[in-house]
Amino acid sequence: MRQNVPSLPETWLRGTLTEVPAVARGVLHALELAWEDVNKWCGGLTAEQIHARPAELPSVAFQLRHIAGSIDRLLTYAEGRALSEEQMQALKAETRLQGSTTDVFAELEEAISRGSLRVRALALEDPALPRFVGSERLPTTLGGLLVHIADHTQRHVGQAITTAKLVSASKVF
Repeated sequence: MRQNVPSLPETWLRGTLTEVPAVARGVLHALELAWEDVNKWCGGLTAEQIHARPAELPSVAFQLRHIAGSIDRLLTYAEGRALSEEQMQALKAETRLQGSTTDVFAELEEAISRGSLRVRALALEDPALPRFVGSERLPTTLGGLLVHIADHTQRHVGQAITTAKLVSASKVF
């Protein structure tokens, strides 16, 4: 864990992305902050540590893969589309206990990069546009999905950090 690195203000306080409408800007800032936080708190974990499940908690690798997959799935709904079979298979694979720390981080980095481009593409759309989630087609809006991407990502970043701290403090891993 690299908690001694000098810190900047949080991404949303840096005056960046001012050309992007507010809702999309908030999502982009949340994704940037997620990347910075997981690098700071989880980046130094070994492959064994990133897959560890202290107290049967989900592993850091699961949390990061789940963030990556959720960004993709939620943006698919935001774009007005249903999930593909490939996305459903990726969801099932999020719990796999394989891959190096570098591999898991590369998956997350790619998802955040692609997701950011997709958020920018949706930025000028009306956030009140109706959207539907899941096979049950639960109703929401484009804005609701975008806000949930930020919220869900930050929730799982917090869980990853907590697990990383437990693993790092353990004499077992």
